[in-house]
Amino acid sequence: MSDAIKHECGIAVLRLLKPLEFYKKKYGSSFYGINKMYLLMEKQHNRGQDGAGFASVKFDMEPGQRYISRVRSNQPQPIQDIFAQINDRLNNVMLEYPEKKDDIAWQKENMPYLAELNLGHVRYGTFGKNSIESVHPFLRQNNWKHKNLIVAGNFNLTNSNQIMQELIELGQHPKENTDTVTVMEKIGHFLDDEVEQMYQEYKSKGVDKKAATDLIAANLNVENVLQRAAKSWDGGYAMAGLIGHGDAFVLRDPAGIRPCYFYKDDEVVVVASERPVIQTVFNVDIENIKELDRGHALIIKKNGDTSVKPVLEQLPKKSCSFERIYFSRGSDADIYQERKNLGKNVFPQILKSINDDVENSVFSFIPNTAETSFYGMFEAAEDFLNQQKTKTLLDGNHNLSAQKVTEVLSVRPRMEKIAVKDVKLRTFIADDNSRDDLVAHVYDVTYGVVKPTDNLVIIDDSIVRGTTLKKSIIRILDRLSPKKIVIVSSAPQIRYPDCYGIDMAKIGDFIAFKAAVELLKETNQSNIIDEVYAKCKQQKELGDAEIQNFVKEIYVPFTDQQISDKIAEMLKTEEITSDVEVIYQTVDNLHKACPDHTGDWYFTGDYPTPGGNRVVNSAFINYYEGSDARAY
Repeated sequence: MSDAIKHECGIAVLRLLKPLEFYKKKYGSSFYGINKMYLLMEKQHNRGQDGAGFASVKFDMEPGQRYISRVRSNQPQPIQDIFAQINDRLNNVMLEYPEKKDDIAWQKENMPYLAELNLGHVRYGTFGKNSIESVHPFLRQNNWKHKNLIVAGNFNLTNSNQIMQELIELGQHPKENTDTVTVMEKIGHFLDDEVEQMYQEYKSKGVDKKAATDLIAANLNVENVLQRAAKSWDGGYAMAGLIGHGDAFVLRDPAGIRPCYFYKDDEVVVVASERPVIQTVFNVDIENIKELDRGHALIIKKNGDTSVKPVLEQLPKKSCSFERIYFSRGSDADIYQERKNLGKNVFPQILKSINDDVENSVFSFIPNTAETSFYGMFEAAEDFLNQQKTKTLLDGNHNLSAQKVTEVLSVRPRMEKIAVKDVKLRTFIADDNSRDDLVAHVYDVTYGVVKPTDNLVIIDDSIVRGTTLKKSIIRILDRLSPKKIVIVSSAPQIRYPDCYGIDMAKIGDFIAFKAAVELLKETNQSNIIDEVYAKCKQQKELGDAEIQNFVKEIYVPFTDQQISDKIAEMLKTEEITSDVEVIYQTVDNLHKACPDHTGDWYFTGDYPTPGGNRVVNSAFINYYEGSDARAY
């Protein structure tokens, strides 16, 4: 994605099912769990580089001994920073007590983070905040083990204000109005309530308080806690939690918007946001890794019993297609093929743009994350030329010379590495003209491979704002003097804000929206803008279930092609001498490429939860009123 978009988060949960001595004997280290957590988090660093956190819970510690540890960082390399802190603490203890290097029981009692239950989180600051207080995991402390709660998630809720009000009505006084805090306090409230009810029940049966503690730990109904806590949540989430006595859970949203995978054998239970991470870190086959079903919770009891329980009524599955296009690592077997198919599916539109002239076209990609879709596009170009060769050789002309046959067979698509991102330049000069000049040099281009008679076809993951294209990429590509520059997006036009974890909140930033507004003005249909604003304002007091997405009406008067053509016009500045065309993937071809991940609200406006319509209307109201506020 040439436009920088902060997005997503990643979670990692690791429950060790054997005593720590087992891992020392089999793998040579009692720090097996810590090492695996480092790998699980580092291999998900693509999901979050603003902050990282790690928390652990030790089992069966004596009263007065520390059993919960947590470390968080918002440093430039947060994962490395937190594990450097952990390693320093562990190494300092071992240096002081070298005679204890094989005494695992002593190590567990005296060394932090050496625990059976572990939770990790990598974070992008969706709201732009990056204070240490915003970094997960969050900790809710209590003297009762069962009431200690550690929470981390990949999520965004559209109705955190509503949940905040519910907490107030329950008599609480949350310290912050953020969705992470409100989620944790909501779970915490019903956890407290469940524990208290169990305690009163055991007390009525004559069980003393100390004995009741062990019974609560064994019989706590985590499923019931989650059902009560999450029933009003609206959003996309994969929410992980650890409870002080040793239970753990991961809950996925009812539409399956955010991804979540798990694996279990007789040694570990592991959860991650991405499947290949588990495959790589634990060297397991893909068929042994399960996707957590939407609206379900993976519950790991302190005794190791693991189950998947239905918690919330399922909505139609709308897994985020942007995960497949860009966000998730492309090393997943299915994602790799899906991205190739995105490139193949858009190729017919490319052919039309270049008048079938593959021989006089150069194909490339920007940025590196678009490489896989480029392979698919290139394979489609090869298939097209092979069909042309076959037609030439079989069209009844039997007098072709050996030289002519060789010439026909030697024709192949031209693939070049055109643009290379040199360095991340710091735009430290405040003057706008100076900043734009610096931005224009973010990429270097390869000279001598493009002729003035060539089309230059560049594929990108998606085009969000178009800023980098306009100020940098198209300008440097034009230096190569091609006949035509064709910018291809493997994703459809981004028309609507996301509200489930991707930082795309302001509709006025989107190049497709700007193009539609310009077309309305040019065709004397500006009244539609005013009408949509009025309709959105009229809905402000309605409940989420009653709200409609009237912003769709902005796009109705125009075809996709008209909007794409307008985008190309807006991206081509006066100094650009080459023709410029912009091609977007169609929504139908997106679904053909990613058939099991049909969440497409940022392209279609069809939000999977009621809160989405409220967010898009709020985003439009903000745009119309000139407010820079976020819609959620």
